[in-house]
Amino acid sequence: PNPKKTLSPGAESIRQVTTTRRRMMMRAMTTMRMSTVRGSPRGLGVQGRRAHALGKAQARGAHVVMAAVPSTLPSVDFRVRVRDESIGGDNPFTWKTFTSEDYFKGKKVVLFSLPGAFTPTCSTYQLPGFEKNAEEFKKLGIDEIYCLSVNDSFVMNKWAKDQDLKAVKVIPDGSLAFTNAMDMNVQKDNHAFGQRSWRYAVVADDMKVVQTFIEPGKCDNGSVDDDPYGASSPENILKYLKGEDFDAGV
Repeated sequence: PNPKKTLSPGAESIRQVTTTRRRMMMRAMTTMRMSTVRGSPRGLGVQGRRAHALGKAQARGAHVVMAAVPSTLPSVDFRVRVRDESIGGDNPFTWKTFTSEDYFKGKKVVLFSLPGAFTPTCSTYQLPGFEKNAEEFKKLGIDEIYCLSVNDSFVMNKWAKDQDLKAVKVIPDGSLAFTNAMDMNVQKDNHAFGQRSWRYAVVADDMKVVQTFIEPGKCDNGSVDDDPYGASSPENILKYLKGEDFDAGV
């Protein structure tokens, strides 16, 4: 029989390090599998979650795009249906044009944008979360909270009514004028959505973008899982306003 080989001290150390690393990787993979919720692994940290979302999108063949917004909120026009009691009748609404300045000028605001009105994450978590925490945002210096989506004014008004909104104001961007100028347009033809907004939020002061919260993995025609939610949540933005650790996203 061959005699048992004796490793040199250096080789023995390398083998121990390799074994330790392998065990650490196995523990990390187990933790990731146990802590995955809604497709986003909690245990990975901010950088890990970004890489995870990006990797998922790329694995499905989605067209991944870079995410960034301008330093100043773009100046565009929004066509909005507003109530006008002088019209009378059962549907006293008329069209009015609002500008970005009407909404954002001279105010410190939170603006969050999402893929669509009445969609699950938006209706269950994000929009009601901002409405619920509106007073807390006000105490922290926020004058207004706006929800923007690539939907027409009829849809946005109905959604606001169904959500019983009192504090959050909705903005219809049906023609993508604002979304395109923010470079947040993504294709969602795989869901027959057409062009929509990637999920993101900003804190802006007098039109100047102070802080961004852009969800990772921005892509065209991804899957239902390519809609991460965390950085743009009201809870995370409150952390930023309170001076706590927060997730800025990408």
